[in-house]
Amino acid sequence: MFRHVITSCLLGFALAGPVAADVTSETIQSLSAPPSTESSIGTLQFDDGAPTEATATAIFDTIDFTRALNAYNNSFRGASALALQKGFESIGAKANDIVIFSELMDSDSLFLTANADTVYYMGVIDLADGPMVIEQPPNGLGTINDMWFSWVIDVGRPGPDRGFGGRYLIVGPDYDGPLPEGGYFVAHAKTHRVLYAMRAFLAPGDDPAPTVRNIKDNLKIYRYAPGSFGTSIAAALDGSVALAPEPEVPPTRFIEGSGVAFNTIPPSDARYFEWIDENVQNEPATSYDPELAGQLAAIGIRHGTPFAPDARMKAILDRAAIVGQGFGRALQWRWAERHPEWAYYEGSHWGNMLFEGGAFFETPPPAFTGGAFEPHPATGARTLDSRTAFYYAYTLDSPAMIMTMPGAGSQYLMGFLDADGAIFDGAKTYKVTLPKGIPAEAFWSLTLYDNQTRSMLKTAQKYPRAGSQSYPTPAAETSEDGSTTIYMGPSQPEGVARGNWIETDPAKGWFTLLRLYSPRPAFFDKSWRPSEIEPVD
Repeated sequence: MFRHVITSCLLGFALAGPVAADVTSETIQSLSAPPSTESSIGTLQFDDGAPTEATATAIFDTIDFTRALNAYNNSFRGASALALQKGFESIGAKANDIVIFSELMDSDSLFLTANADTVYYMGVIDLADGPMVIEQPPNGLGTINDMWFSWVIDVGRPGPDRGFGGRYLIVGPDYDGPLPEGGYFVAHAKTHRVLYAMRAFLAPGDDPAPTVRNIKDNLKIYRYAPGSFGTSIAAALDGSVALAPEPEVPPTRFIEGSGVAFNTIPPSDARYFEWIDENVQNEPATSYDPELAGQLAAIGIRHGTPFAPDARMKAILDRAAIVGQGFGRALQWRWAERHPEWAYYEGSHWGNMLFEGGAFFETPPPAFTGGAFEPHPATGARTLDSRTAFYYAYTLDSPAMIMTMPGAGSQYLMGFLDADGAIFDGAKTYKVTLPKGIPAEAFWSLTLYDNQTRSMLKTAQKYPRAGSQSYPTPAAETSEDGSTTIYMGPSQPEGVARGNWIETDPAKGWFTLLRLYSPRPAFFDKSWRPSEIEPVD
């Protein structure tokens, strides 16, 4: 009976005929290609939907350009990480050596927006032959990133040692051997090499010498020996690991960086893609995300495959690099036209792109209230423009860069335009006033950078900064009302103290960063606000 009912229903449905009319001509037209149409890449022609050879060529060229442009914007971090390695090598630093700036960094070297306030010490750590131990001295402040500027672990004050120092064990992607039970801060990296990038504050009296001695006396870098310190005898009873003596610790080799002219910034022409290919070949295919790997593969950059673009593709890559660097620059100087939310204060030219998506360019940094962090809901979307803007002018990635916790880390305000919205002219004089109560528990500084290199502006002054420290330039003096006014211009204004003037080059444009080390609550609640940077007649 049941079978008979179903059969009757199906038969009735079949006899009923069509249940809908033909698809409308409007629908067909909406999904069809016209015979000819104008577009941003010229006239496109189709023969009953089939593209002509010329149209297909134009479209393929456009897609290749688009993919190359996306690859440029999304992989600049990898080229920049490699540029640091190449820069260190250019002054004789090999893997596991440390470049140290004993007299602080100055305008001789090219580093993306480095500071002249702290002792930098940094290097490339090689994990290819096994995990590496870093015995971190106390009072450090920094991070470890892989060769795509992906965060591995913070070190020093923001890290698990909290500034007291300790042993870090950095494990590479291919290691599957035993690890210690304790005694180390263990972190895993996806690349065979990592960037160890540290800073240290000056000693009381603004003297770098004790800080440098602490680093040189206590920093040790060496290969981990499985079964040594951190492995109990009981853990070896099952035969999974053999007990081992402590490894021999070689003396750390330091290379001086202060006063040395060298470059750590990748090129912005078609050679840029050669650098990206070098990074891809040096590291595992799984060391960067599949989306970026797909973008690079689409333009001929694949792990284990030679990169050999033909003349057509080279021309496309060159154009993509030009537009890519233009986009990176537009996001510095003209960010307000695209992202007004990057302004830190309402109606201000002081901005910071990191508050949009945090250190990982996805979700804003958590609020800090009542002594605890309150994370925001994950957005699930990468903030692509803030990432492009950040890596084009800045380096390394760490949650400590953008914490909203008073007294921890450092905070930054970027200034690219004056109060009238004009680009800074090195031939003119400007001033900025920092009201009383500058919210920096440790110290503060204002540094000028060259528009082209995004490195410290090079003048006879050598250290293009002003700040609360008395080294390497005299400390800025405060006015009777407690405010501090800094002047930027080609000559020292009459009556202005040396520590309140930063020299500019009449032939160069510049931009600035205001740094607040160990920021106070007044920065986060915005009850303290610097003036806009104003031209001085």
